[in-house]
Amino acid sequence: MAHTRLEGSTLVCSGDWTVRHLQAVEDQLDGSRWPQGTIHLDLSGVQRMDTGGAWVLQRLLMSLERDGHVVEMHAVSPKFAGLLQLVAGTRMEAGAVPRPQRPAMLEQLGLKAVDGLSHGIGLVAFIGEIGAAWLRQLQHPGRIRWAQIASNLGEAGHRALGIVGLLSFLLGIVIAYQGGVQLRQYGASLFVADLVGLSMVRELAPLITAIIVAGRTGSAYTAQIGTMQVTEEVDALRSMGIPPMDLLVLPKLFALIVALPLLTVFADIMGVLGGMLMSSVQLEIAFSTYVDRLGVAISVDSFLVGIGKAPVFAAIIATIGCYQGFQVVGSAESVGRRTTMSVVQSILAVIVVDAAFSVAFSRLGI
Repeated sequence: MAHTRLEGSTLVCSGDWTVRHLQAVEDQLDGSRWPQGTIHLDLSGVQRMDTGGAWVLQRLLMSLERDGHVVEMHAVSPKFAGLLQLVAGTRMEAGAVPRPQRPAMLEQLGLKAVDGLSHGIGLVAFIGEIGAAWLRQLQHPGRIRWAQIASNLGEAGHRALGIVGLLSFLLGIVIAYQGGVQLRQYGASLFVADLVGLSMVRELAPLITAIIVAGRTGSAYTAQIGTMQVTEEVDALRSMGIPPMDLLVLPKLFALIVALPLLTVFADIMGVLGGMLMSSVQLEIAFSTYVDRLGVAISVDSFLVGIGKAPVFAAIIATIGCYQGFQVVGSAESVGRRTTMSVVQSILAVIVVDAAFSVAFSRLGI
């Protein structure tokens, strides 16, 4: 054990000044009341000392000197002198530690702009790599990995039917309930079929399905590729001559482009069924009447407008999810951060593109 004993103006140190025994020494030093004038440190009783003990001693010297004392060390063993000298050469006052400077507002804005520009350029380059890999597969169809496409199609397709169907069904119920209350005041309850059908088929079903898939499947793409980046499996694929783009990206992209339109059709059906159920309960509209009105309200063009958005949304979600996965570096913390960025950016991009579709269709009169 390490010990200290204050005898007048002399601090007698003894025992093992090592990391395992320093807690008692620090408690004793913290409770010491130092006399005025010169303080003598007697190190004759110190048997062992490591870097931790030398640093505690150096910190004591700095503290006493800061309080105006003169400190003299006596009986320093030659085997400890070098260690004490080494630690003394690295001494640094607390006030001398430089504080990190926070960038000014304009500097922060500039850094974020540069970071966003770099991210945009990287994403465009990644899209170019996808296009080049797709052209190579068209030239050599035998390189298409059908097994991976089928596996990803199952993961992004039928396993997502439950959550997509449930949310679409509930959304149809909500629209029919809220819209039916207003339409009944004007004696136009039957037009609730128009409201539910058109809103689900043209806008809500593709959008809600894309958002669900972005949170469920897009994040899974990022986490999978990101984990492979951390464990250096992607580098192993490259060393074996297997292009990661062919094995990890294109199968996911093709599978999602196929799965999302089918999920959108399923969401259309479930949303309409939810509206039909609520219309029957709240407005007492017969199922046959509701279906007949749907046939009048929903045209083939309206149906194709909603379905046509789905492949675009799928390409956006798969591209951003895979791109963020390849940006993972360092540790599992980076996987979580990139996964969050993937979901947020995918949902934002889907909503922006959907708004652009709405403006374009309005200008074209579709």
